[in-house]
Amino acid sequence: MQEFDPRRPTLRLAPRLFTAVAGMAALGLGWKLTAAEVPTPVKAALDPAALIALQHVAFASAEAQPGFDRPQSIPVKVRPGETLEGAVQRAGVAPEEARQVVAALHGAIDTVNIKAGMAFEAAIAQRRSERGPARLIGLSMRTSPSSTLTVSRTFDGALKLRELEEEVREETKVACGQMNGSFYESVANVGGTPRVISDAAKLFAHKIDFSRDIRDGDKFCLVFDRKVTESGRTIEAGDLEYAEVKGQRFYGFERDGKTQFFDEAGKNIKGFLLRTPVDGARITSTFGARRHPVLGYNRAHKGVDFGAGHGTPILAAGDGVVLEARRWAGYGNWLRIRHAGKWDTGYAHISRYAPGIRPGMRVRQGQVVAYVGSTGMSTGPHLHYEVWLNGQRVNPIGAKVPQGTILGGGELASFKAKKSRIDRMLADGGSSFASSDQTPKLALASLDKGEPRLR
Repeated sequence: MQEFDPRRPTLRLAPRLFTAVAGMAALGLGWKLTAAEVPTPVKAALDPAALIALQHVAFASAEAQPGFDRPQSIPVKVRPGETLEGAVQRAGVAPEEARQVVAALHGAIDTVNIKAGMAFEAAIAQRRSERGPARLIGLSMRTSPSSTLTVSRTFDGALKLRELEEEVREETKVACGQMNGSFYESVANVGGTPRVISDAAKLFAHKIDFSRDIRDGDKFCLVFDRKVTESGRTIEAGDLEYAEVKGQRFYGFERDGKTQFFDEAGKNIKGFLLRTPVDGARITSTFGARRHPVLGYNRAHKGVDFGAGHGTPILAAGDGVVLEARRWAGYGNWLRIRHAGKWDTGYAHISRYAPGIRPGMRVRQGQVVAYVGSTGMSTGPHLHYEVWLNGQRVNPIGAKVPQGTILGGGELASFKAKKSRIDRMLADGGSSFASSDQTPKLALASLDKGEPRLR
């Protein structure tokens, strides 16, 4: 039997083991309870407004540094001959900070060979003491229609580079509204792109004079394909599929390898000659006798004058071959195009010809062939437009030109099927129809790690 020694500590394993087990159990229970309080992250879909805010002001959400106010967004454009560093410094920051942000961008973009006009937004924080230069909190730069680079300053002062990339979807856009101002402005207000508006204006040039026939409140509707980002930005417009102005409805249909337009019965609405060979021009003088503005006496006016600004594009009234492109007495610079069926059109007082326009060149209807000027006997820039039949001038407004073709057989059946699809879109209230059921997401990539994650 071991003898008791009061100088040695007593070793009691059972109480110590119980204390350890109890501590571990308490730790485990505490961890479980703590973990239960942390909510599971939910990936919520971002609406277009949130996406735009994320793209353009993500950098501005960084915390302001101690001693600085909250940052303000300042738009900057690179000036001719200016470096990117100089443009950043012009936003109000110190040269060292401008060098830092350019260094952060190096590798993501070419920071040396930049072009004048390149735009970005800088988030700048002013010092509360109002002494010393402002501080750069972040910078945002669009690198393509669907991607943006951001440089943001973290709370510890480091600069972090990220790329925001929106996926692009294809859809059919239905843009309807009422005239309020010009045709261009009215359609642009409901999402029409410049290309689509131009195509529609040329299409209706056979039937409508936009300077005289259009009134505020007149209804219109266009249907066209487009590529659009998640935030609703159109980056590419496709073909025009349907157009309606003042109750006149035309449907696009591919025929002979190109899109042609037909009315509801399948009749080609393409007139032989355009009614107005200058977009948005107004008639200033009609066909017939009048007092000549330069000569000062009555004289037959053998065409129609369209008032337009100097340099306004002149369009070929129909398919044909250039017959003359030369100086012709009081007409100044003169262009004459020969069309089928012994029809000619003439264009006078032009300032210059479009590239490649010369006798023998084939042109298509709506092609830019020249530009408005005031050459020859003219008191101001305008287009003098003539129509000839069998070598004799006729009134361009009242001339009865040949009409288009009518679809039949299998082509008519295919046309009616496409017409029904477009009519259903219009009946559904003018929404847009995506070509894919996939919902695009926004990719937020930290370029220093190269591992994008979906937000």
